[in-house]
Amino acid sequence: MRKWFLGGLCFAALAQQPVEIRVDANVTQGAFRPIYAYFGYDEPNYTYTANGKKLIGELAALSPVRVEIRTHHLLVTGDGTAALKWGSTNAYTEDANGKPVYDWTIVDRIFDTYEQVKAKPFVEIGFMPQALSNNPEPYTLHWPKQDGKGWSYPPKDYAKWAELVRQWVLHAVARYGKAEVESWSWELWNEPDISYWRGTPEEYDKLYDYTSDAIKRTLPATHVGGPGTTGPASQKAADYLKQFLEHCARGANAATGKRGAPLDFISYHAKGSPNVVEGHVRMGLRKELTDVQRGMETIGGFPEFRALPIVLSEADPEGCAACSARQYPQNQYRNGTMYPSYTAAALSSMIKLADRYHANLAGMLTWAFEFEDQPYFDGFRTLATNGIDKPVLNLFRMTGMMGMSRGQRVKVESSGAVGLDGILQAGVHGAADVDGLATRGDHEIDLLVWNYHDDELPAPAAAVHVSLAGVPGGAGRVLVEHFRIDDDHSNAYTAWKQMGSPAEPSPEQYARMEAAGQLQLLESPEWRAVKDGAVGMEFQLPRHAVSLVRASW
Repeated sequence: MRKWFLGGLCFAALAQQPVEIRVDANVTQGAFRPIYAYFGYDEPNYTYTANGKKLIGELAALSPVRVEIRTHHLLVTGDGTAALKWGSTNAYTEDANGKPVYDWTIVDRIFDTYEQVKAKPFVEIGFMPQALSNNPEPYTLHWPKQDGKGWSYPPKDYAKWAELVRQWVLHAVARYGKAEVESWSWELWNEPDISYWRGTPEEYDKLYDYTSDAIKRTLPATHVGGPGTTGPASQKAADYLKQFLEHCARGANAATGKRGAPLDFISYHAKGSPNVVEGHVRMGLRKELTDVQRGMETIGGFPEFRALPIVLSEADPEGCAACSARQYPQNQYRNGTMYPSYTAAALSSMIKLADRYHANLAGMLTWAFEFEDQPYFDGFRTLATNGIDKPVLNLFRMTGMMGMSRGQRVKVESSGAVGLDGILQAGVHGAADVDGLATRGDHEIDLLVWNYHDDELPAPAAAVHVSLAGVPGGAGRVLVEHFRIDDDHSNAYTAWKQMGSPAEPSPEQYARMEAAGQLQLLESPEWRAVKDGAVGMEFQLPRHAVSLVRASW
């Protein structure tokens, strides 16, 4: 037995068996859907800052399909000043006689930023303009105070609200074209089962009736849905989702007088629950997956809705992007490799849940963006910090590379997998989850491999043996490319720490971090021989590292 010390902790390593990962590209398991290509954030006015535009461009570039972006506060009254967990567009005000005044200047500036790089909005319809709120004062929120609430109340006039929605759709069609707007999804509100909505469930259903009717009367082919509730692992949230589906299926429609309401997709949220245990961060992947599972179970109880697309319009390791690790030490996972390895394991598990429940999972939306005027790597849930990409963004670059040409998911077996049922029962608290997700395109096989554990503690690397079977017989050799996220690759956080964690990096330091934040190869591409339709490889995979192995011919 061999012993070594790291960070004051003693590790004893017995001879470890390699993890055997076997990919059979001849056995397909359905299309590889780009559920990763959804992102969102609270603060709409950060969209068109220099760093915001830079990040939007990077998000659009990482995926072969159009990335969809969701943001709060698109109808909130104000002058457009950005702040944590707040934003405004001043889209709706009223004159002295109570006549509506529409101003789409700031909304256009946000959506134009998406459209310029071929991203598109996943339109969240909210929140309540001050002039329409039935309880408008105090209105503005000053985070972290829980002061302004007027934006979260029902409208005092549902007809005026419906006309606001109708005018928004008309304006979008005039600016971006009918076919473009028909491709958008319009989701009503955010988390109406908690403090984002200070009305009753029945008042939310009424708002949905007026909203969906206004959209469908204006542009029948576009998509409307909701309710964007919190995680259904909570019985209260599950009940709220169920009552909404009941209403859409057979309830009395307040706007039309008919039975039911149009529903083109269903949205709800899924969040993990990290905490600090004995001085280190322990993640809560089991909680996030339980949210996904119970939402799918609830939807499965409605035969008329089982085939509808499901968008997890927030799916994250926890629930507060604007809570930095300085105040909340459980959020220390956000800067390094824990975040991407967690997300890789979550993505694969959600796909398996969709298979199990025959659910039409369309999106797993990451609620993370960037914050202005904050210290470098301050522990916010962001994809970039002051224009420097964090390791998690490279996980999405990896998934965007998978199955780019008519991609199909293919069979993966790993001797190091905890498995979906194991994670749902107990999380990843014992052995690490060393597993993979593989796709096949016309001329390549892509394998995403992660070494994930709920505990952020040092541990020996896993020895991984990979066999990629299913290479066409005519391919005598394949080009193998190995991309990696670990402490030394695709990791600007490590580079920043190596520089002494500068609060104001020099131009040279900034350029070095910017380069370190891009997706990097572990080693030079290599041609490998194919034997009996398969190619093998071996490598060390550190704890919380992620690899993307591509074999192309």
